[in-house]
Amino acid sequence: MLELRNVSKKVGNTFHINDVSMKLEKGSLNVLLGPTLSGKTSLMRLMAGLDRPTSGDILMDGGSVLKTPVQKRNVAMVYQQFINYPAFTVYENIASPMRVAGIDEKTIDTKVRKAADLMKLSPYLDRGVLNLSGGQQQRTALARALVKEAELVLLDEPLANLDYKLREELRIELPRIFAETGAIFLYATTEPQEALLLGGDTATLHEGRVTQFGTTIDVHNKPSNLVTAQTFSDPPMNVIPMQKKGTKFVFSQGEVSCPENLAGLTDGSYSIGIRPHHLMLSESNSKNKILKIEAPVSTTEITGSETFVHVKQDDLKLVVLTHGVHRVNIGDTIPVYMNPSKFFIFDSEDTLVSAPIAGAA
Repeated sequence: MLELRNVSKKVGNTFHINDVSMKLEKGSLNVLLGPTLSGKTSLMRLMAGLDRPTSGDILMDGGSVLKTPVQKRNVAMVYQQFINYPAFTVYENIASPMRVAGIDEKTIDTKVRKAADLMKLSPYLDRGVLNLSGGQQQRTALARALVKEAELVLLDEPLANLDYKLREELRIELPRIFAETGAIFLYATTEPQEALLLGGDTATLHEGRVTQFGTTIDVHNKPSNLVTAQTFSDPPMNVIPMQKKGTKFVFSQGEVSCPENLAGLTDGSYSIGIRPHHLMLSESNSKNKILKIEAPVSTTEITGSETFVHVKQDDLKLVVLTHGVHRVNIGDTIPVYMNPSKFFIFDSEDTLVSAPIAGAA
């Protein structure tokens, strides 16, 4: 087990990592989810031993590893920007950690060819890495991490530079492969969808702090606070100020009857969170009272299979994610519908007090 106890990393007066405590079990799949500069790479470098924490401790199987040199730690790390030995062939790059470990040639050859086959590198084993495409070089780095059979495997957005088809294949294969080795598998990503695809456990990071750590689906469905909810939503979760007054939810744009499951909520000020794909451009047949807001379109983005519609009315800004191509003109005032059963409700301290009903998140 890898354990971080109140680990902080300070550079000058700035905390890159701030009071992080986590336990990662052997054979587990763990995801670090957060935007750029949230601290994912900094935290991985501390785990790998490439950097030393300003305070706190890092333990492997109960013993501190802070004084263990990085070359003596059984760790494999792959960055988004691939790192290979430029003078070596693909074969020798993959074989390099096993040669350092003194493994016999027959075993090396078997493992290199197996890893190369998995990464679709078999035709390139005799080619110098400088003669490969960027995606092929990244797969070489992944293959080298695979054959090392490390106790701790750290992958820092390793699939970002690969083509879509291969990325989807490896998202499925890599966790299974590394889990079979019994390694602790830690995968950093900026994409909530990738975290959901990988499964396992997820730690959400914001400004160097772990805001929540737990089963991926639980963190997604029941974020403990607003920061976590926004981290686990792409595009970011829509946030709308609200007052609960008796049996009503009152907004600046209108009001809606309080859902039965929230009737006991204390009157006061709250924030409503609703994910972009739970906003609608047409009214549904839901049994719940639907809140309708009319606002002008500020911009639209069509990705092919989906359309993002941004609307803005005074201080209210919403992003609607809807399937298919929807042509709306900038400046047109359109209705946006929302179902209270899909609401996340946060109190004045941004702590979650209610999540959507089962199956709605």
